[in-house]
This record gives sequence, C-alpha cells and structure tokens, in this order.
Amino acid sequence: MSRTIIVSNRLPTKVQRTADGLTFHPSEGGLATGLGSIYQADGNVWVGWPGTFVDDPAEHEQVTERLRENSMAPVFLTEPEIRDYYEGFSNGTLWPTFHYFPQFATYDSSHWQAYVAVNEKFCQAVLAQTGPDDTIWVHDYQLLLLPEMLRRERPEATIGFFLHIPFPSYELVRVLPWGADLLRGMLGADLIGFHTYGYMRHFLSAASHLLGLSNQNGLVETGTRTVLVDAFPMGIDYQRYAEAADSEAAQAHQLHYREALKDVRVILSIDRLDYTKGIAQRVLAFEQLLVRHPEWCGHVSLLMVVVPSRDQVAQYAALKEEIDELVGRINARHSSISWTPIHYFYRSFPFDELVAFYTLADVALVTPVRDGMNLVAKEFIASKTDQRGVLILSERAGAAVELSDALLINPTDTDYMAEAMHEALRMPEEEQTTRMANLQALVRQYDVFAWTRLFMERLAYSKMKQQTLATDALSPGAIDQLLHDYQAAPHRLLLLDYDGTLVSFQANPQHARPDAELLELLGALTSDARNRVVIISGRDRATLDQWLGHLPLNFVAEHGVWLRRAGEDWQLFQELRADWKRELRPMLELYVRRTAGSFIEDKDYSLVWHYRRADAELGAIRARDLMSHLTFITSNTDLQVLEGNKILEIKNVGINKGTAAARWLSPDPPEFILAIGDDRTDEDTFGALPPEAYTVKVGGAPRSLARYSVAGPADVRQLLRRLC
Repeated sequence: MSRTIIVSNRLPTKVQRTADGLTFHPSEGGLATGLGSIYQADGNVWVGWPGTFVDDPAEHEQVTERLRENSMAPVFLTEPEIRDYYEGFSNGTLWPTFHYFPQFATYDSSHWQAYVAVNEKFCQAVLAQTGPDDTIWVHDYQLLLLPEMLRRERPEATIGFFLHIPFPSYELVRVLPWGADLLRGMLGADLIGFHTYGYMRHFLSAASHLLGLSNQNGLVETGTRTVLVDAFPMGIDYQRYAEAADSEAAQAHQLHYREALKDVRVILSIDRLDYTKGIAQRVLAFEQLLVRHPEWCGHVSLLMVVVPSRDQVAQYAALKEEIDELVGRINARHSSISWTPIHYFYRSFPFDELVAFYTLADVALVTPVRDGMNLVAKEFIASKTDQRGVLILSERAGAAVELSDALLINPTDTDYMAEAMHEALRMPEEEQTTRMANLQALVRQYDVFAWTRLFMERLAYSKMKQQTLATDALSPGAIDQLLHDYQAAPHRLLLLDYDGTLVSFQANPQHARPDAELLELLGALTSDARNRVVIISGRDRATLDQWLGHLPLNFVAEHGVWLRRAGEDWQLFQELRADWKRELRPMLELYVRRTAGSFIEDKDYSLVWHYRRADAELGAIRARDLMSHLTFITSNTDLQVLEGNKILEIKNVGINKGTAAARWLSPDPPEFILAIGDDRTDEDTFGALPPEAYTVKVGGAPRSLARYSVAGPADVRQLLRRLC
C-alpha cells in the first residue's frame, strides 16, 4: 500500500527540555492543521526536527518512540548543525535573500556545507521511511536540496515541493553563489508549488537564466523529466477561527479588553519580530495618523503584539530596540491621563486571546515589506463573524493577490498608510460588511484543507502526465511488430524530419547536406509504390529542392508554410503575410551582435535565430532573453515563437508540421504510418496522427507525444534500412 511522507524542517510537535525532563507540545500552526488529515492517516508519517538538541541515546529512544505513536519520525540535529544549517544558511542567507534584504545576507561556505550535509541527513531519514511507491511532500526553504537528493535514490518516486516564503527575482537568485545548485535541488520534484503566480514566474525565469531550461505552460523540461510548476495560495482553518470568535472564552476576553479600553477604537497589529514585517514603518504611519488627523487623538489606539523571535541576532536585536524607542517616544508625546496611543506587547498570546484581539479590532494593520502569504490577514477575516472591520494589507504580501477587497497599500509609504487608516476608521458599516462578506467567501472556500487537496491532486496529475507522455525505447520486439505491420500494409505514409533525424546537426546548417547513404535509403523507400515518403522539415524550400528535389519525395518546408507533392509545384499552405519581418528583424540583429556565432535565417514567411555555433552558456542565456522579448512583442498578434534545437523561429500562428501532416491522411488514410522527428516542432506531427501510428522521438525525451524513442540519426537510418 502506498503511503504519503510529509517532510519539513520542524515537526508539528515541539520537544522542549524542562527541569522535569522532556515535554511534548503540539503545534497550532496552519501547516500542521492542514496536513493533519494526511500524516495521521494509517501508515503515513511526518519527518522533521523535533525542535531541540538531543544527544543522550536514552532520550533519542524516548523521543523516537513518543513521536512514532503520533505518526512522526525525528531527524536529530547536532548543535553545530542547528547553528550553521538553520541559523546560518537557512535564516542568515536564504531568508534575507528571498525576502529582498540581501544586505543582511551572509555567504559563508561552511554554512553552505552544513546546509548540504543536513539536507542529506534528511534524505537518509526519509529513505528509511519510504518505499518505491510512496508519495513524498517536502516543505520550505530549509530543504531546497532535498527533492534532488531523493530523486537520485528513488528515480521513480512521486515528489512534491512547496515553498512557503517568496521566491525572489532572478537578479537576487544570481547573487547567491549556490543559486544554480538550489534550483537543481528543487527541480528534483515532480511538482513545485508557490503561493502566487508572481513567485512562480520568478522561479521559471531563474531556471531559464541560470540553468538554461526551457518552460512552457508551467512545465520545465530538465532533460530527463518534466516538472510542473504552479501556484497554490495557502489558506487557514476558517471554521476553527469562526467558531472560536463566537466561543465563550474569546468573548469573555473581548469583554475584558473592551472594559479596559472603554470606547477607544482599535487598530490591531500582530507579527513575529522580523525585519520583513514592516513593524517600524507601521508605527511611524500610526504617528502620522495622529499628527495629520488630531481628531483621532484620544479616540483610537494601536494594539501591537510582537512575538519574540531570534532577538539574540544583531539585526533582530536592533529592530526590537528601534520599535521600543518608537513606541516610547510616541506614547510620551501623544498620551494623556486617560488614553494610551500604543498598547505594545512583546510576547505571544494563547489562541483564544488572539481571536479576541481579532474580534475586538476595528482595523487590522497587516503591512509586511515582503511576505510569502501572510495568514494573519486571513485569520482576522475569519474571526469577524459580525462582518464589521477593515483589513489594511500590504500589496507585497502574497495574500494581496487574493484579498482585493482589503485596502491595499505600499508598506514603505507611511503617508499613504496613515491615510488608509483614516479611511478605514471612517468607512461606513455597509461598505465594511460588503467588503468583509466578499473576503470571507474567498477565505472560507480556499481554506487550508482545500489547499492540501489541490496540491496532492496536482501532484498525482503531474506524475500521471509524466507516465502518459513518457516514451518507450524502440525495443527489438517493437521493431519486429513495426516491420510486420509495414510489410502487411498496402498503403504506407512515412513522415520524416530532416535535421537531427536523418542527419546529425552541424554547426553550419549548410554543411548538413545528404550523404550518399541517405540518398540511397530515400531512393529505395520511394521506389516502392506502396510508400508515400514526406520530408517534413523546417528547412526552406530552395534548400530541400537543391538537396533532395531529384527524388520522388513529397515535401513540407518551413514547418508547414510550403507543401509540394512529388512531381508537382510548390504551394502555400494558406495565404500568409511577411510584412511583420521588417519590424522584428532589427531585434534579431541586435541579438546576433550580442551573441558571437549566432545568425539569422530569413525564410519566405518566417525568421529564424540560430545559436548552435555560439558559446553554449551564452547562447542559452540570450535565447531565454530573446524568447521572453519575442513572446511579449508577439502577444495579441497572429505570430508565434517556436523553440527548436538551438533555434528560435517566428512564424504565423496555425502553421505547423501537424496541420501539414494532416493533409496526407485524407482522402485515403494509409494503413501504416511512421513519423520520426527530434524536437518540439515534431510534437505537432505526433499529435496530429492517429494513436495506432508509429511515432518515434529521436534523442529521447522526458515528455513526448511519440510512442517510442531512439538515440540518434544512426538508429533512424538503421530502422529505415530494415524497411528497405
């Protein structure tokens, strides 16, 4: 029976050392809630660090046994590993870089080595729990290398990865000396998930620029596998917060707070101490509110909860000192005997009291400078069962993409934030109710359980598509069946690509002329009256005429633009225009000047940028840039950009090898069809053919519509020789 293995840096239970020994405290985090239905099911397990240093063998056994009872398996870390892997690389390098604070990042090679070693330790712990058919779901930035490590040991495993923090722009990823290694680590997964499409696009861009990997519709071709990349905005346990808000415990707390505050309006701020949260900026914005709109003095207070976090680290200690000084200065300047502007708590609160804060607040101020999602905003929405209250949300939080009925602000614009608070406090109840009802409908529907189900469904779909589109090697048995069907068929259609299929690629395309062996093979095939042989190529018609025109072949040139039946004249597939070439050719010429060895091929109705002769790394980078540029320029036009083997081609939409190949299937469909091709343009041919056709991908591919694959042109010629 297949199982599901959840892997994260921390387990959903925290082990703590007290005077009485080890204690075990379950986590109330959103991830633990959402994944509870998975890891607690029969046979499933959650693998992670228990949260404290344990070196005594007896305690090891105690922790392992206790966690096993709750479907968990510990990964024990040493104190140096906690310092270098967790505090060092994870929180000292990745956290600031991914949150756009590279000035706080450190680049210590010993921390990187610890990060690699601990990811390997996690790998061994997961392998000890998994079988070949199990599903593995890896979480977050501490384990970016783990998917690839698992893939090396379990090539056929189903592996998912989800990043809970932002994925930054490629320009920041390239700053990391180990950026390419981290990307390769993530690409060991079958499905990579992010909170937003923005983070997803950043990842695809980084994979394209740093690794030279192409992508289409969120699918990344790694050379051996296809990886699906998608966005899955994480939710909360909506029902838990809604029910808690109406509970006697929360209402009692709220009544107690209201008695203390009297009739003062409340703006709520709840955050962990972190430089990414924009806490100091919102304190300054609140002061701006009091200065710009003095009518609120004595009538509104900022209730600010800051949960302690890493305050032994220099940046965090400095941030706490800054917040303490700001709060002290503002309270000293603006407070009165009966009113305190800012109620500041540097500690955590129990769940019921937090929900009471949410229900009490007139306004929630959620203004991180950068945040992967931010669930505080969603918790506030779920807790407002009376649908009164206003959410002010940073446009740089992942949640802003979904929560458009909030007041969205730039967290660094304190003047605008102050005006947003003023607007929120004055908002009519009818508008509050309308906005909150819309927000609640969304947060209720896309809760943490829906997030979990959707990810697991997409992971299963990704694996299914890999298996469906995987090609089998053209085995001796398959060749025997192909030869049998070929001999038995009274009418046969052979659709043969040229470059990369019948001949090997050449640095100069004009050097790929047909040799004597190929001409002999094609002559033998066309001499059989039962055969209709079609050369279906991206080559221009003049070249095909010059090289092969003396043989009784049928031709498709320029990927379907021109067609010629044996013995007839060339015909356009349909009326096309070429005036667009004047506008786009200068762009290609710019990339030729920037990329030594590249050149432009000008066909009748298309332009091709070749980079086979360019430096491999530089060519791949320029191709990614040009592809992005052309895709943007040609959007909403009747042009398309095709990516072939070391080429980019601009041509008219709707013209491809598949539509051209379909011309030879009617009016008399042949009993035997063989199609052979090597690149993405040949997928159109494979897709246009009936399922019983013999379709062969040259060079192999992790994802192809072809039924079979062969290694190279030599294998193609050997197959054609056997047909003769």
